[in-house]
Amino acid sequence: MCGIVGAVSTRNIVPILVQGLQRLEYRGYDSCGVAVYADGLKRARSTDRVAKLLNQIEQEHLSGMTGIAHTRWATHGAPAVHNAHPHFSHGPGEGAAARAGRVALVHNGIIENHTELRQALQAKGYRFDSQTDTEVICHLVDSLYEGDLFDAVKSAVAQLHGAYAIAVFCKDEPHRVVGARAGSPLILGVGREGGENFLASDAMALAGVTDQIVYLEEGDVVDVQLGKYWVVDKSGRPVTRAVKTVVAHSGAAELGPYRHYMQKEIFEQPRAVADTLEGVQAVVPELFGDGAYRMFKEVDSILILACGTSYYAGCTAKYWLEGIAKIPTQVEIASEYRYRETVPSPGTLVVTISQSGETADTLAALRHAQSLGMTKTLTVCNVATSAMVRECKLAYITRAGVEIGVASTKAFTTQLAGLFLLTLALAQVKGRLTEEQEAQHLKAMRHLPAALSAVLALEPQIINWAEHFADKEHALFLGRGLHYPIALEGALKLKEITYIHAEAYAAGELKHGPLALVTSEMPVVTVAPNDTLLEKLKSNMQEVRARGGVLYVLADADSRIESEDGIHVIRMPEHYGPLSPMLHVVPLQLLAYHTACARGTDVDKPRNLAKSVTVE
Repeated sequence: MCGIVGAVSTRNIVPILVQGLQRLEYRGYDSCGVAVYADGLKRARSTDRVAKLLNQIEQEHLSGMTGIAHTRWATHGAPAVHNAHPHFSHGPGEGAAARAGRVALVHNGIIENHTELRQALQAKGYRFDSQTDTEVICHLVDSLYEGDLFDAVKSAVAQLHGAYAIAVFCKDEPHRVVGARAGSPLILGVGREGGENFLASDAMALAGVTDQIVYLEEGDVVDVQLGKYWVVDKSGRPVTRAVKTVVAHSGAAELGPYRHYMQKEIFEQPRAVADTLEGVQAVVPELFGDGAYRMFKEVDSILILACGTSYYAGCTAKYWLEGIAKIPTQVEIASEYRYRETVPSPGTLVVTISQSGETADTLAALRHAQSLGMTKTLTVCNVATSAMVRECKLAYITRAGVEIGVASTKAFTTQLAGLFLLTLALAQVKGRLTEEQEAQHLKAMRHLPAALSAVLALEPQIINWAEHFADKEHALFLGRGLHYPIALEGALKLKEITYIHAEAYAAGELKHGPLALVTSEMPVVTVAPNDTLLEKLKSNMQEVRARGGVLYVLADADSRIESEDGIHVIRMPEHYGPLSPMLHVVPLQLLAYHTACARGTDVDKPRNLAKSVTVE
């Protein structure tokens, strides 16, 4: 969460900083700000969006050749200008004797010992203007500064407990920005002209500025100056980090003919799935990396670690992995797994799922599993250069492209595509997949883009449903078996962007409590594919109708469920067997999207949320 951009240049760097913030705004939009050196420290901060900040910058004629910028997702302190980054230090003293504005700093992450540090700094005479943990770091660096900012930052981060990515500069050294990271991502961008260099929390922020990227590692501190930079590791030793050419496509962030990024990304799913499966001509373990065959042979169980939408992808994969590959599979919420006692097994394949590959809880859970001796690791991830990919032995890179909308859509369906391939690869290695079955599954996967396009054609019917949902405050989602996780994902999408309270249940659990909630004012969405559980599901639907509930049913064409009073049916184009979840989730995404439009909420930037959750 949150976005950082920093730069040292011989030209006015403000336009690049603002452009970087606009590309990172989906990571946090509670507030934003820019600070530069211009005969001292100058800044502009706002609780509006970056576009409004730009107006403020132009009105104040803010410019400079060294600067940092930030877009915030609030943790400590409410969204307010005085809590917005960048923060300036306020040195000891009263009135005219106080030293103000020597150090400027931006920060992603959470500092767990900020209270103790704040008290110590206040005792030294430092004044705090915000409720943030970030201001503590700023004053701490100032208190340790003795003419060398790099040394001050190294000393400061040694006192921090928690997660951070920081960028800091000092008015006494106007052509120098220092960065540091632990638990939150930070990259160095090596400039292409004039010796300029950059820092950012994501390479996309620097698209069009530089494609020469250095991925800083855990505990690194980097000194960025004109024409040079250097890095020390967490032990303080100088290290060389590889410079990689990274093509970050800024064009992926253009809306084109769509109203919102979420709508654009929903409709990109046929292409995203096709790209994710491109080049898959046969099921071979090597799709997941060198050494996959040997590792898969040794696997006797699977542990999936993920959060949010990725967790629901893992829950879906559990049905595939146990039903097709016949491998016992456990799915854990990453933030819960790392804090409870478990029984580790060296034969377990630990699978992490993450869109960004930087999800803090999932990374921490992965490291916890590794510390327990579970070294067989694989990630399904959308970012090839992410920490998750670097820290796992095997990987399947989905090719969803940049996902800007906070509510994940195409990342989810591409994760499912990668997880189904993993299922087939494991089944093959274990001798549980015949050539005929492999051919059938591959044929079905190749047809997925066309099948997804056919589902997207249902949008007009979904819009009609959305009009019914727009004035509701509660909704219930039901699914059974393989489609229960899809009901969970549908409920999550609705609550994320419409603010309608939505819950999902395995339909068989309806009579064990949730039925008490059902009234004519609580729509009940039912995922009803024509599978072995259909007749059971029909009985659950009758339980809803008998209590006056109104059903909204996504049914396969041959399921013999008809529209009538209190039952609204949308027929899916075709039954898709094990891959059916990938099709049934799309109408639920569209329902959430069009209901949000009808209610007038901020679809791409829902309140209290942000993309890429890099804090615990």
